[in-house]
Amino acid sequence: MALSTPEQTRDRRFQLRATVREEILIKVAAERRGINVTDFIIGAAREKAEETLADQTRFVLNDAQWKQFMEALDRPPQHKPRLRKLFAESHVAERRS
Repeated sequence: MALSTPEQTRDRRFQLRATVREEILIKVAAERRGINVTDFIIGAAREKAEETLADQTRFVLNDAQWKQFMEALDRPPQHKPRLRKLFAESHVAERRS
């Protein structure tokens, strides 16, 4: 599914009706985020749509694939030194310049 990116032109239009309270709420929230109302509404709607569709994602396996999948889950974890090192590092946001 193609998601809107900054390079894509927004050439589709939604027409929405809102109460005065909803309009004020949305305008204030958009302003606090430092974005325009269109970007705020599209961003919020896109996040909700992605969340909704992610909850509906499923995969189907035949009996042999299911058996392999369950065996993989039941195997003991493998030692991964590079992964252990990565998790031992501080988070990027916690590092000081």
